[in-house]
Amino acid sequence: MLKTYIKLAFRSLIKNRVFSFINIFGLSLGLTSCLLISFYVLSEFSYDSYQKLGPRLFQLDAVSARDGKEYSTGHTPAPMSQALQLEFPEIESTTRLIDAFQDDKTLLQYQSGNDIKSLYETKVFFADSNFFRLFTYKFKEGNSLTALNEPNTVVLSEDIAKKLFGNEPALNKVIHINSNTNGEYDFKITGVFKSIATPSHIDARLIMSIKGGSISEWINSMGNNLVDNNMFFTYLLLKPGIDHKQLESKLKNFMEKHAGTELRSSGRSVKHFLVPVKDIHLYATEGNVSAGGNIAYLFILISIAIVILLIACVNFMNLSTARSSKRAIEIGVRKVLGAEKNSLILQFLWEAILLSFFAFLVSLCFAVLLLPLFEKVTGNEFQFTTFQSIYLLIGLLIITILVGLLAGIYPAFYLSAFKPVKVLKGKFTNSLGAVSFRKVLVVFQFIIAVTLIVASITIGNQMKYLHTKDLGFEKDQQVVIPLRTSTSKNIYPALKNELSMNSFVSRAGGSLYYPGIKNVTDWLLYKKGNSPNQTRDVFINWVDTSYLQTIGVHLVAGRLFSREFRADTANRIILNEQAAGDFGFTSAEEAIGKEIAAMRGNREDIYTIVGIVKDFNFEGLHSQIKPYGFLLNHGNDYNYLVAHTATGTIQTALKAISEAWSRLNPNEPFEYSFLDEDFQKNYISDERMAAIIRYFTVIAIFISCLGLFGLTTFSVEQRIKEIGIRKVLGASTMGIVSLLSKDFLKLVSIAFLVASPLAWFFIHKWLQDFAYKVPFTIWIIIAAWVLALLIAFLTISIQAVKVALTNPVQNLRTE
Repeated sequence: MLKTYIKLAFRSLIKNRVFSFINIFGLSLGLTSCLLISFYVLSEFSYDSYQKLGPRLFQLDAVSARDGKEYSTGHTPAPMSQALQLEFPEIESTTRLIDAFQDDKTLLQYQSGNDIKSLYETKVFFADSNFFRLFTYKFKEGNSLTALNEPNTVVLSEDIAKKLFGNEPALNKVIHINSNTNGEYDFKITGVFKSIATPSHIDARLIMSIKGGSISEWINSMGNNLVDNNMFFTYLLLKPGIDHKQLESKLKNFMEKHAGTELRSSGRSVKHFLVPVKDIHLYATEGNVSAGGNIAYLFILISIAIVILLIACVNFMNLSTARSSKRAIEIGVRKVLGAEKNSLILQFLWEAILLSFFAFLVSLCFAVLLLPLFEKVTGNEFQFTTFQSIYLLIGLLIITILVGLLAGIYPAFYLSAFKPVKVLKGKFTNSLGAVSFRKVLVVFQFIIAVTLIVASITIGNQMKYLHTKDLGFEKDQQVVIPLRTSTSKNIYPALKNELSMNSFVSRAGGSLYYPGIKNVTDWLLYKKGNSPNQTRDVFINWVDTSYLQTIGVHLVAGRLFSREFRADTANRIILNEQAAGDFGFTSAEEAIGKEIAAMRGNREDIYTIVGIVKDFNFEGLHSQIKPYGFLLNHGNDYNYLVAHTATGTIQTALKAISEAWSRLNPNEPFEYSFLDEDFQKNYISDERMAAIIRYFTVIAIFISCLGLFGLTTFSVEQRIKEIGIRKVLGASTMGIVSLLSKDFLKLVSIAFLVASPLAWFFIHKWLQDFAYKVPFTIWIIIAAWVLALLIAFLTISIQAVKVALTNPVQNLRTE
């Protein structure tokens, strides 16, 4: 019997090639979308799933409150790790991790004879000696249990080891690491770890021992301070059987006992909580080891996959019920010959399942072809284990069968319910219920299409806004050169002097930080005359006399640093408007000459305000502008040189800068980036999501149009005689097109009315992630509706124009 059902289903698909193609192609696109999105979702949920101690391993996070504002962070002070282990017997072990927070790039150098090989690397970290005992890494060289036991040891990724040493062993070789965070030291390589297919929230390429170097000295200087210098990531390994929630409930009393007085004196409060390592990527706080995922984006993608599959199912149901009159006689004859309703239902369900299976095979081909593009769009390289790949294929096959059943169940019951007497007498017509159901399904398709179009337009506008908004400084034509070694810092005056004499460079300046990268220095300052408890958190940057002019910040009151004021010291400060307002100054002019202070133990440091600059976005536009201050650095200890090049001369300027660098510092490679590109990196995840939604919107619209094309084709077939008569009686081509399209266009308009509030709701929620956003106007929704109407009209017109131009004699020939 099963063989018969499959044979009949196969014959039906062959007989109705056009409708079978539309359904198979539409379903295959839906399944392909589902498979690609599954790759992404599975990758996001698999972070740190390979950690052997994962069920007992937690990160200590915190919610801090200051000035009535709360913010979450994964950072903690350095002494926190040891203090917790001494206090709580539930903790088996702790370890710390800290990134090279003052380096966007770290310089590695290996000397072999007279040759020095240099390269800049990102994703550089420092860790405690037991780090590799808690976290699972596969070592290609060395012993993970002892790799960081000694000071000044380092573990490399196999990729970096290959760059430095080729196919030679890296173990026990010594490399010189230049870091603004940790200083310049020689490190012995004690391990090389392999890359792993399953991702981790610790996306490290190089891990150095915390022992040795500037960080070690800095940690020792902190003493037992559990309040300040929150720069470390603290991980706790709990003993077997310990409930982390019970331990979490004890942390409040722990902080009150050890740091309550200090927190209250600085006007702060903090609440700690524990995050399982496997949840850090999607659920942890901002400012973590690496940029985390976004669970809301995953739900959006999953929803898109589901609605695209539903649209494909809608096509199948619509076309199957619309073609009911074509199959009415076949069903009537089968019933007269003894076919039962259940057997007919099974036959139609097998047709749907067979069709969806063909779509499954086609979708696998599409997925293989589109995977490189999808990896490029998402920024992920999908690597799955054999088990995960089998799991994905079985999952997709199950979804395929379910899709076949979902798409076929209504047509199966609808077609099998035909009365053979009416059918064989030629009295069969499509019921009003079936026609109404098809209209509802078309409306559903275009509700999704219009919503996705609105989303695409709004997200595109927001991305354009992020690229074009005035940030309060000049980000174009700015070349950023990292200064990583003592040599590069020492040549700074000579390099700046050469650049200032170059006609292709208009300005140049030095700083510790620049807009777009992480600024990790913030001070608690208060207005002189107020209580030290009335502090405001201010981000601090050390600059030279020309940096502010180079990046083009706008002066509001007072003055900028310059060579003309040689008496300026590090006790002169320039604030932005936000900082001046937070300190209680009613105007920028009022703040000039006033003093602010910071308590350093029992010492009060005083800073005189000499200038106020207009607010500028030193972070991405996700965040509101925060208080910011500039201090003058009289030495050469800068992390970056920023050079503003003349318009249209950037390549020539780069060549000149490179030549000057090579003359002054021949042993280090010339490295640079562009400030505007570095700033835009803050929006990488948003741009990727925008691209994903844009591509899947096109797919959803295309599948909807496939269904509309099929329905139009069927409608034309049903009304072919009517159209012929209308043509004989003088109907125009446009009249015929209007006749065939107006009913469908009405459905699209109804879909618009339903989709508009839905689109507004979802887009409004998405825009809440941005502190600065484009306005969401009614014109966006109207534009989406017009675009949907145009797409639908063009789809319908393909068939309508074709039949309208056909000689009516051909349509009426059988009469």
